Amino acid sequence: MEKTEKGTKKFTEEEKLAILDEASKEGVKVTLAKYDLCPATYYYWKKKLFLHGEEGLKHQTLKDRNREIKQLRKENEALKLLLAEKELEGRLKDDMLKKKYPELKKKI
Repeated sequence: MEKTEKGTKKFTEEEKLAILDEASKEGVKVTLAKYDLCPATYYYWKKKLFLHGEEGLKHQTLKDRNREIKQLRKENEALKLLLAEKELEGRLKDDMLKKKYPELKKKI
């Protein structure tokens, strides 16, 4: 555990895992009193561990994940537009072929 200038505590990923494990074995109240943690912090860590695994307990993980999600959404939107353009292009070609060659209309 490392204390910052503001007086807050920083725990490493391993320390967080150890505290969560200890709390499940010995009880939440006892463990929180031992490490001088508030229940909100404990349940926040527990939620992160449940949702994202051990990666979720690292610092800055949420910001990195949100940044990655935002970038993937942009990429997904661009791919959807590209697919829509290709689909429209294909339909226009089919329509033009049907107009030019009406005998193909029955086959297609």
